[in-house]
Amino acid sequence: MSRGRPDLEALCPEAIITRLAQRRSAYDDKGHGERGSAVAEFVMVAALLLFVAMGVFQVGLALYVRNTLISAASEGARFGARADAQPGDGVARTQALITSSLSATFAQDVSAARTVTASGVRIVEVRISAPLPVIGPIGPSGTLRVSGRAFSEEQVMAGANQP
Repeated sequence: MSRGRPDLEALCPEAIITRLAQRRSAYDDKGHGERGSAVAEFVMVAALLLFVAMGVFQVGLALYVRNTLISAASEGARFGARADAQPGDGVARTQALITSSLSATFAQDVSAARTVTASGVRIVEVRISAPLPVIGPIGPSGTLRVSGRAFSEEQVMAGANQP
């Protein structure tokens, strides 16, 4: 090729096709032949990450509901353990707390009872049985059972009246 003039042999169609074929084979040898695999890998990794994220969210929601129910049961037990209250008052208080913080579906099975421990201490125990919150069609099904206890104030009042 001389200066300023193109090489006529390099411009013929057969030479161009040969050069393109050589470039294509060099392109494939460098690992660029797997075009489109990035999209497939992204879809697979994204699906896995979405599944893991939903699992973490599911566990977080279940722990939030469990802790809220425990708190409501403890508050209901304290309310029902007052000297001027009955265990049924604790049930009503517990149901009101659950309904205001979660949903009425979690407050359907609430019970309370006065019991005496092995050491003779009178307590009020509020028990809650609620469905385990599940997001979507997959997840554990079952029931959360929690309870809250409080010392009955009646024994304090009875002790104060004795000489």
